[in-house]
Amino acid sequence: MVAIAGATGSGKSTLFNALAGVPVAETGLRRPTTSAPLALCWSEGAAGLLDRLGIPGRQRRRPLAGGTGDSDLQGLVLLDLPDHDSAVTAHRDQVDRLLGLVDAVIWVVDPEKYADAALHERYLRPLSGHAEVTFVVLNQIDRLGTEAADLVLDDLRRLLDDDGMALGEHGEPGATVLSLSALTGAGVGEFRELLGRFVQERTAPERRLAADVDAAAARLRPVYVADGRPGLGERAREEFADRLAGAVGARAAGEAAERVWRRTAIKACGTPWLRLYRWYESVRAHGTTDTRLTSPVEDELTARQRVEQAVRAVSDEAARGLPGPWAQAVREAAARGAEGLPEALDELTVTMGDPAARPPRPAWWPAAVFGQVTMTLLQIFGALWLIGQIAGVLTPGLLLPALIMLAGIVGGPLVEWACAAAVRGPARRYGQEAERRLREAAAACGRARVLDPVAAELMRYREVREQYGTASGAGRVGGRAMGIGMGAGPRHGGGGAAFGGVARGTRFGPTRAGAARAR
Repeated sequence: MVAIAGATGSGKSTLFNALAGVPVAETGLRRPTTSAPLALCWSEGAAGLLDRLGIPGRQRRRPLAGGTGDSDLQGLVLLDLPDHDSAVTAHRDQVDRLLGLVDAVIWVVDPEKYADAALHERYLRPLSGHAEVTFVVLNQIDRLGTEAADLVLDDLRRLLDDDGMALGEHGEPGATVLSLSALTGAGVGEFRELLGRFVQERTAPERRLAADVDAAAARLRPVYVADGRPGLGERAREEFADRLAGAVGARAAGEAAERVWRRTAIKACGTPWLRLYRWYESVRAHGTTDTRLTSPVEDELTARQRVEQAVRAVSDEAARGLPGPWAQAVREAAARGAEGLPEALDELTVTMGDPAARPPRPAWWPAAVFGQVTMTLLQIFGALWLIGQIAGVLTPGLLLPALIMLAGIVGGPLVEWACAAAVRGPARRYGQEAERRLREAAAACGRARVLDPVAAELMRYREVREQYGTASGAGRVGGRAMGIGMGAGPRHGGGGAAFGGVARGTRFGPTRAGAARAR
């Protein structure tokens, strides 16, 4: 399937008749001359294909029989399209539709309109990836001298190069650019031979499909290819866990547990006189407690704003560098998981209980209590002994009872100091353990509700990204990759090329240009 396209008055219908060897297309000064696509078939089995292309039987022609060129063009279906710059909208629509369905295109330009912006911006530039199935013919060179024709042809090649269309010069794959005069026949024979070799290669459908997949992959690249390496690193996960731990007050709970255990140790192992003094101070202060031994209220329950900030930070980190739709999907997954997370963390803190409520009692506490009781009894015994001597009930002798009483007075604070020193390390470890357990529980809750859905979304992106890489990097056409090409629009190489390929039973595979791009 090869289409001849061009602007009004470029002479494409004249070239169509020259290739047919008989005037089958109407030519003249009336514009537009071609109002409907005309098919010229060198094949007997093209009727079904032309039916699917929407070309009625009255618009189908056969070439002039005879000549050596007919055998080379066997299997060719040549279409004469309406003018792409026609004032009639329906004509332009037919051109756009059929350009997305044919296997190759012959663009016919004339010395006056070869640089037309509509041609380059609307067709040649978007179809620059289809250079291997593109012919650009400078017609009407009979109106120019030899030197002028060469200058115009060189300028045409420059414009095509600016459009990004590779030129097939020096044996390299790319568009074929040549000049001729369809009216006088100059260069038509050479072009007919060139077209015959192109037809006999039987690779046009394969090349067109490969170009369609490349074009679709290029348009989809912003959707599937991220900048850098998106994902959640270990540092981002740790920062998320730190924020959740701060939201549930894990550090404050650990410090409170440490303080309570130390206070309990001092209370259990302290002298009764000091405990009595502290009780008196608390009563005098109308029942208030030491604020240093209580955790702030804002740290006892989950702070909703801190949780929202943690979720927002981790979702932004996970979405960094992702294409727009995937970044939005990651943020939405994190937002869905964050629903009810503050309440879940609050319930978690209640379920785990207050680590400072019932601190453990070390095995050496009874011995310390016994030592403190002994010191207290020594004080009482020495005091009673002295009182008895003063009252004259006992034999006078102040030294021994004074020493006993002094031993109790000094020994009590020493026991309390030793207990305070001994409890410092275990109390710190107990507070750290309480903080760790609350921190891990909050991190597990956040991981199940937020990180796992985000990781699942990132995994989906990686899977699709790998499939995209297979379709775009391998340069192959087939299966789902061919489906991508079929979804393309008409001006960018739509899937209509499958008509030509499937009708001929084309074997899909990498093209030379596709293989080079893959390398």
